[in-house]
Amino acid sequence: MRAGFAGLGNLGKAVAGRLIDAEVNLTVWNRTPGKAAGLRAQQADTPAELTGLDVIFLCLFDSEAVEEVLTGEGGLLEGDLSGKVIVDLSTNHFLEAEGFHDLVAGLGGSYLEAPVVGSIVPASKGLLTILVSGDRDIFQNILPLLEILGKNIFYLGEPGLASRMKLVNNLVLGSFMAALAEALSLGIAAGLDKERVLEVLEAGAGNSMVLTAKKGKLLDEDFSPHFAVSAIFKDLHYTQDLARYLGRPLFTGSIAKELFGMGVARGFENEDFCSVFKVLK
Repeated sequence: MRAGFAGLGNLGKAVAGRLIDAEVNLTVWNRTPGKAAGLRAQQADTPAELTGLDVIFLCLFDSEAVEEVLTGEGGLLEGDLSGKVIVDLSTNHFLEAEGFHDLVAGLGGSYLEAPVVGSIVPASKGLLTILVSGDRDIFQNILPLLEILGKNIFYLGEPGLASRMKLVNNLVLGSFMAALAEALSLGIAAGLDKERVLEVLEAGAGNSMVLTAKKGKLLDEDFSPHFAVSAIFKDLHYTQDLARYLGRPLFTGSIAKELFGMGVARGFENEDFCSVFKVLK
């Protein structure tokens, strides 16, 4: 099978590599061409060139980047989208995602909102969780490709719901990471050994996929990015927008967002989001 792929950041490159390992013939595009180094893939000069393929994956930082790849100079909308399927793995603003469905449909194509839960390691092993909104028949047609990437795939139906669910998930993710970092920093200040604090948390109230994934990085203070501070800061900002749109307060998510915002202000934006430990320490 052949497919296009736009967006080779930390997650995007891992996802693209997984597809290539599964014998999907990819043509890739990234704003910085050097990001494709090491991938067995053809490179496109513009996103519009990807429209020669029936399926095009997007894995971009935010909705502004998605809109630029769709509508900017050399964007996908300059190509022929008739009958084509855009599978957007990005974490979008929930209102922008709804608009992308309409925009692509107006040009004869199909847009599947498919944000993923998980980062580089599960992506490279095909163990992501994928949340999907859009036309059910298109989803069923594209399911074999999604199954290369995801262990758990949830079809959520109408446009916007997948993006909303991703923000709900990341409310827990960001708040939990902030709580773990604060617990660890408090334990160290109380005279406890860092490794023992993490060991007890893992056996007790802190036991979670988040701690399992980040325990080694916290022990070694290895903040090389799997999921960047800038990404969780953006996602929690989108979550605040969702709460405001629904006329609801957002307590823990807002506090967590400001902690990650302090990380951005201190120059940690490109580090892994577990570096919130440095903010709290």
